[in-house]
Amino acid sequence: MQREKNLTEADKLSALARLRILSAGWREILPVDQVRELAGRLLETYALRAADSMQLAGSLIWCEQRPKRKTFICGDRRLAEAADDAGFSVINLRGDLL
Repeated sequence: MQREKNLTEADKLSALARLRILSAGWREILPVDQVRELAGRLLETYALRAADSMQLAGSLIWCEQRPKRKTFICGDRRLAEAADDAGFSVINLRGDLL
């Protein structure tokens, strides 16, 4: 991260440019009541942080809670485990799981 001095200004600008390109192709799931309720249930089931439970809940809402053959990409071990358990095909960017 740039604030931790791991990224140069050029690296930051390059990453932001890639993010703008990627954002044209994604679908954003807003935190509606259905997502919030599911996120609360996920917190009771998995050792997730609140934001991670929202991410997983949004993903489950997106696929109508049928995650089979859907890919979930993340860089957090606990979130990757929960997504795998929920039925997603997980790509863990950290590479320490799955």
